[in-house]
Amino acid sequence: MARLTAETVAQARELMSLYPDSRSALVPICHLAQAQEGWLNPEAMEHIAEIMELTPAEVLGTASFYEMLRTEPVGRYMVSVCTNIACLLNGGYELLEHAEERLDISVGATTPDGMFTIEEAECIAYCDRAPCLQVNHRFFGPVSDERFDTLVEDLASGRLDDDVPPHGVLCRVRREGGLAVPAEQVRAERAAADQARDERAAAAQAERS
Repeated sequence: MARLTAETVAQARELMSLYPDSRSALVPICHLAQAQEGWLNPEAMEHIAEIMELTPAEVLGTASFYEMLRTEPVGRYMVSVCTNIACLLNGGYELLEHAEERLDISVGATTPDGMFTIEEAECIAYCDRAPCLQVNHRFFGPVSDERFDTLVEDLASGRLDDDVPPHGVLCRVRREGGLAVPAEQVRAERAAADQARDERAAAAQAERS
């Protein structure tokens, strides 16, 4: 699969309708696209550009700026081992070395089966659980070598599928729950605001004439 699915396109158009300038929806739409295959492939970025009337270079320029958006293939599970100060003092680098040895890959590489990618991360704000890591932005800590091995086995077997979805799937992109406002209400109020702006502009133009 390369381009966006019909469902993703529909979600993208819904997101675009919520913003005064549709290009403001670019980042959440990139997240939607990333959820399809775990990364933003060139065909998906071209499709996003078509939908949003942008150039593929504009999409790539935005996507490549944000750390959470990946423009290169990654494993089903992105393992981000923190080595910042709290983790460093509690064995973060030793944990990272163990992760490389356990998965038999270096930092930045992906296992041959496409399951795991390792990266060294800056502080992930889980300092009271150091040494800690994230898997697809889900937190784990403190993580000993033994805990890491168990985590890898649980992920590979699918025992954590309910807690850790494949890379690219966020907790929330669509407006659901919490402080959510129905999309219909947002669109109606946006249309009213646009109309009021146009009327003010017309009145100002009439006064100058």
